Amino acid sequence: MSTIKKGDNAPQFQGKNQKGETISLATYAGKKLVLYFYPKDDTPGCTAEACDLRDNYDRFIQEGYAILGVSPDDEKKHQKFIDKYDLPFDLLADTEKETCEMYGVWVKKSMYGREYMGVARTTFVINEDGTIEDVIEKVKTKEHTNQILK
Repeated sequence: MSTIKKGDNAPQFQGKNQKGETISLATYAGKKLVLYFYPKDDTPGCTAEACDLRDNYDRFIQEGYAILGVSPDDEKKHQKFIDKYDLPFDLLADTEKETCEMYGVWVKKSMYGREYMGVARTTFVINEDGTIEDVIEKVKTKEHTNQILK
């Protein structure tokens, strides 16, 4: 799992969102950021998590948070996912897994006795100064907002 912990400086990432625009941690300077890593667009757990964040988006805005999702899916898959579920936030296409590796969430996983590399569903709450305020490793996909805005 992630070696990044509360109080650490958030690693500086950069990548393309669903529109092909370059975004980075600096894009969110002066704002609080919910940076959530998830395995794959349009799968049951990832959809539940994204829709929970979408349904509570106004609460995040009122609290001064921006939201950014990150997965290894490409820009086109992200745009389809956003369109299908009317997601109001950007998704970062981390096809080279650079941001996932930087945040320590690209890990060896196991299912049905088979080992493979994948994204450990993890959320980092980053404050206005770029410091990690919280790391959520045991994400409850249908109740994620309450884990973040406790």
